[in-house]
Amino acid sequence: MRPFGYFVHHQGRGHATRCASLVNALPADRSVSVFCARDDIFPPLRKGVTVRRIPSLFEEPNAVPRAMSTLRSPPNVHCAPVGWPTIRQAMGTIARFFAEEDPALMISDVSCEVAQLARVASVPCVHVLQHGDRSDPGHMHAYEGCAGLLAPYDARLEQEGRPAWLLDLVHHAPGLGVASRVRGDRVRARLRLGLAPDANVVLVLSGGGGAGTPLAPLTMAARAMPDTLFVTIGTVAGEWHETGAANLRHDGWVDGADDHLDAADAVIASTGNTTCHQILARGLPWLAVPEWRYFEEQLWKGRCLAREGVCALRETWPGTPQGWRDALAEAARADGARARSMVRADAAPRAARWLEDLAARLWDRSEPALLAAE
Repeated sequence: MRPFGYFVHHQGRGHATRCASLVNALPADRSVSVFCARDDIFPPLRKGVTVRRIPSLFEEPNAVPRAMSTLRSPPNVHCAPVGWPTIRQAMGTIARFFAEEDPALMISDVSCEVAQLARVASVPCVHVLQHGDRSDPGHMHAYEGCAGLLAPYDARLEQEGRPAWLLDLVHHAPGLGVASRVRGDRVRARLRLGLAPDANVVLVLSGGGGAGTPLAPLTMAARAMPDTLFVTIGTVAGEWHETGAANLRHDGWVDGADDHLDAADAVIASTGNTTCHQILARGLPWLAVPEWRYFEEQLWKGRCLAREGVCALRETWPGTPQGWRDALAEAARADGARARSMVRADAAPRAARWLEDLAARLWDRSEPALLAAE
């Protein structure tokens, strides 16, 4: 059986956990070569899956001549600087894999340049589809060149304005890479965390893809709601002017967020993909505050979530005490049952079957040949 290739962006851990979930669900005799700038961010991978470490496509190496940066960047690429030996090495490694191992599919999560490299190299590609304003030529050229698009979210969260031809390529895999689980025992979770069983607990969850949750807005929230305990996990970014509050507790980085999510009455979090599905799976009241991302990814996702009634959305942090009280009151009205329905426990095996069916159809020599475009 011909192998699959898989490019994984190394920012945060969401891309890597999504990859692991998917490749582990593929047939045991389907080998997979995973290309990533880090090999230490992956959950356990089954036999037959190999991580091949490549240089980063996104971090500038030393000693690149400054004149290279004066060259114009064409609109059909996003990250294609000139003069980077690291990119040459990474793309060369992937191109050799295409030439020497003849893959059945290449999966890109995510790089439009890798997707376009696959198309130019005559390898069918599946690109992971994300929210955001992706109407630029770089995204649209990559999407048009793909055999399929994998969307790791529920179809009801699809954003408006996607062209029909694009939607025809999409397989939705809601919650792919996230361990789907209903809310666990609240009392036991609070006991393990040292939280009072009768406290009103708001969890502030910060993922691994950004600089952290700003502290100043949280101190205002704590002062505005003195009978609520605010507990943070992940990075909190302070400045210098914050005044502490007795009902604001920082737990820092934890091995997993399950206990904290099970113990919470409500959550404040960004709209990163893993974070979204951890919260949706439990149907918790949720105040979503998107972080800055390229192409406004989190902002667009937050708007889709709010449109479907599964969170309260604030595009900037509340800046007044009443603003905080209003935002959390709105979050309490979110539709928990609808949220839980947006995560599927079988997302990985369904997506794996879709990839296998796609590869089989594409390489079926009994299918009538299509006339190649000039």
